[in-house]
Amino acid sequence: MSLVSELMEHNRKFVEQREYESYLTDKYPDKKIAILTCMDTRLVELLPKALNLRNGDAKIIKNAGAILTQPFGSAMRSILVAIYEMGAREVLVIGHYGCGMTKLDAGAMVAKFRDHGISDQVLSTLEHSGIRMERFLRGFESPEEGVLHSVKIIRNHPLMPAAIPVHGFLMHPDTGGLEIIVEDYRESAAL
Repeated sequence: MSLVSELMEHNRKFVEQREYESYLTDKYPDKKIAILTCMDTRLVELLPKALNLRNGDAKIIKNAGAILTQPFGSAMRSILVAIYEMGAREVLVIGHYGCGMTKLDAGAMVAKFRDHGISDQVLSTLEHSGIRMERFLRGFESPEEGVLHSVKIIRNHPLMPAAIPVHGFLMHPDTGGLEIIVEDYRESAAL
C-alpha cells in the first residue's frame, strides 16, 4: 500500500468514527498567541505539550529554522494575519538546539539540487533573476542568532503594531525545556 493510500484509509476511518470531535474549535487562538517555530519533526508534538497548548490555543507558523528570510514573505504575512484578523496579542519565536539550519551550507544544497537533476541553466536563470542562493538558503551560526534575527524583523516590521510583544525562545528538542532569549515586556539590548 502506498503512503497516500495509507493516509486516505486512516482519514476515512478517522472521519467515520468521528474522532475529529475532540479537536473541534474555531479559527481564533484562545491564548491569543502566534508562534513562529521550526518545522523540525521533534517539535511536532513536543512543543505544544511543553507549552500546555491544546488545539485552538495558538496560531503556529512553521518553516525551516523559524527564520524570516524576508520581511514580506509568507511567514510574516501569516503573523500579521494572526494579529489583525485572528486576535493574536503576542508573538513567540521558538527556535531549538540542534537545528538543521545551523551553519547550513548553501553551496552543498546547490550541489544536491544538481544531483537531483536541476540544471545549471535553471540555477543560472534564478541567479540572473535576483534569486541569490546564499541568501535564499541562509542559515545561521547559532540557534540564538536565528531567533534574534526573526524577532528583530518582526519587531521592526512597518506593519507590526508597536503594542504587540515579540518574545524569543530556544527549546531543547529532547526535553522540551524552554529558555528565554528575548522577553519583550522589557527592552532588550541584544536587538
